[in-house]
Amino acid sequence: MHNIDKILLIFKKNLLLLFILDFRMKNEIIVLIGGPSSGKSTLINELVNHGHTCFPEISREIIKKAQEDGIDQLFLENPLLFSELLLEGRKKQFLDAQNHESNIVFIDRGLPDVVAYMDFIGDTYPKIFTETCINHKYTNVFMLPPWKEIYTSDKERYETFEQALEIHNHLVKTYEKFGYQITEVPKDTVEKRAAFILERI
Repeated sequence: MHNIDKILLIFKKNLLLLFILDFRMKNEIIVLIGGPSSGKSTLINELVNHGHTCFPEISREIIKKAQEDGIDQLFLENPLLFSELLLEGRKKQFLDAQNHESNIVFIDRGLPDVVAYMDFIGDTYPKIFTETCINHKYTNVFMLPPWKEIYTSDKERYETFEQALEIHNHLVKTYEKFGYQITEVPKDTVEKRAAFILERI
């Protein structure tokens, strides 16, 4: 074997090793999804209390900021702008999760939620919405089903329970469209819900 062939062989082996190491170092990014008031935030808080890294839902921050600027419901008044802000915020969360020092990161709602909500209201959106979902893939998706007994509404959560059911169906359809296998979390105490997820990652 000539020297140049030996060098190429060593280079290829090192390149393969770097690829394997890079693949192994990728964090697990786990998204929790579900319609309004299905218990996601409570579950996220429980995971945080157990020392897990969790990124919160960001839509309430956007809603509150808009309300401070005099827009009562930005999603209803300008759904595309609201959804663009959400898309950017959730993309940043995904990238932050990839680079986080924790090996496992939980996120309250993911990028496909944006598409699901736009489909729910029947509005159109640019191709970048679906492209962003395709290019940023989560490791696992856990779905919290609609739960009437715990359902509440407030200034940021305006949907009725019937609308929450419709949103749930859109979420399932959208995540499956992007190739995800969804694991449904049983209706139970928050401690048992957290244990259910942790046993499956």
